[in-house]
Amino acid sequence: MTSVLLREQLASAELRGEPNGHAIQATPFAWRDRRSIPQRPWVYGRWLLRGTVTAVVAPGGVGKSSLVASMVLSLTTDRPVLGVQVWGGAKRTWYWNLEDDRDELERQLQAAALLHQIGPDDCGDRLFLDSGLEGAELCIAEDGPAGCRIRTPVVEALADELSARKIDVLIVDPFVSSHSVGENDNGAVDAVVKQWARLAKRSNCSIVLVHHTRKLHGQKVTAEAARGAVALTAAARVTLVLNRMDEQQGVSLGIDDEEERRRLFTVQDDKHNRAPAEKARWYRLASVELGNGEGLGDNVGVVTLWTPPDTFEGVRLDHLIRVQQRMGQGSYRESYQSPEWLGHLVGDVLGIDPQTKSSKARLRRIISEWIENDVLRVTEGKDERRKPVKFVVVGRSALDSAPPD
Repeated sequence: MTSVLLREQLASAELRGEPNGHAIQATPFAWRDRRSIPQRPWVYGRWLLRGTVTAVVAPGGVGKSSLVASMVLSLTTDRPVLGVQVWGGAKRTWYWNLEDDRDELERQLQAAALLHQIGPDDCGDRLFLDSGLEGAELCIAEDGPAGCRIRTPVVEALADELSARKIDVLIVDPFVSSHSVGENDNGAVDAVVKQWARLAKRSNCSIVLVHHTRKLHGQKVTAEAARGAVALTAAARVTLVLNRMDEQQGVSLGIDDEEERRRLFTVQDDKHNRAPAEKARWYRLASVELGNGEGLGDNVGVVTLWTPPDTFEGVRLDHLIRVQQRMGQGSYRESYQSPEWLGHLVGDVLGIDPQTKSSKARLRRIISEWIENDVLRVTEGKDERRKPVKFVVVGRSALDSAPPD
C-alpha cells in the first residue's frame, strides 16, 4: 500500500466520520519466483544506487571536491578512473556546487580531464554543471512557523528537470547549502534528507549529498563524524567517508614523508565496509598544471588511484633460502624490540635498513608472512636469565620450493 493511497483512504475515512484505523490494512505477502526479483540498480560500483541517497562525509582539505570532479568524469565517460565500475554505460550527471564559483569548478573538471586524458567528445552531452555562487541557488526546505517546510515548487521544478534531462546522477555539494533548516535539528534534517530520497526514487536517479565533518581533534572520519544532526547519514543508503593517511598507516605502508602522507587518503563506505589500511581503497591528490593564462598557469589538485607498495617487492626465493641458512648459525627472537630480533638478519639479507619505522614495519610483515606459510616457526624458549621468550626457527625448507636445476 503506497503512502499516497494511505493518505487518500485516511482522508475518505475522516469525511465519513470513521476512525482512522479503518483505513489501515495489512498487505499479505505474495510469494514469487526469487529469480524474477530485480537486482539492485547500482550505478557506480557499490557507492551509488539508483533511487537512493549517498552521503559523502569529509573534513576540509582532504580532497573531496577533487574526488567529486574525477567521479563526475568517470560517470559521464564510463571510464573507471577511480577504480570504480560504472554499471550500464556512461551516465548523465548533474554536478550542482553551492559554494564554489564556476571558474573554480571548471578548473577542477578540466584539470582532472587533462590528467585522465578525457576530452569533450568522451563526455558528449551528458555533463551538466551549476554553481550556487553564479546564481543557481538550490534550497528545498526552510524553517517555518510549524517547523521544517518543504519548498514544494522548488522540488517540483527540480523533479521536472531531472526527468527532462534524464539525469542518472545528481551531486549536490554541500548538503548544508541545499536547505535553511537548523543544522542540528534532527527532525528537520531528517525531513530534508527524506525529501531528497523521495526525489531520487521518483526521478529514478542516484543523489549524492556532500557534507562536512564536525571538528575531529585528530579522530578518524566515520559516519557519526558528520557535522550537525545524524539524520543525514542515518537516512542515506551509503555513507562514504574520506580519511587522510595518518602516521601509523604511513609506517605500515612504508610512507615516511609527512608531505606525501597528506596527499594520500582512503574512501570507504562506513556503513558497510571498514577495511584495514592495506585493503582500503586508496587515492592520491596529484598536482596538475592546467596551462591556463600566461606562464605556468594554475596548479589544481586531481584525484588518482594509488596502490600501496607491495611488501614483497624485490623479495625472491633465494633471499628466503639465505635467511634460513644463516639462521642455523645463531638464535633469533620474535620480538622486534630485542637486539636479537630476526628482522636484523632479514634486513641484512634483503638490503633493508631496520632502523626506520617503515622499514621495521615492512620486515615485521615479511617475517609474519613467512611464519604464516610455515617456512619460519615460532617456538617457546628461555633467555640467559631463564625467563620465557619466543624464538623464531627454520620451518619448512625453502629448498623444497626451489625449481630443479
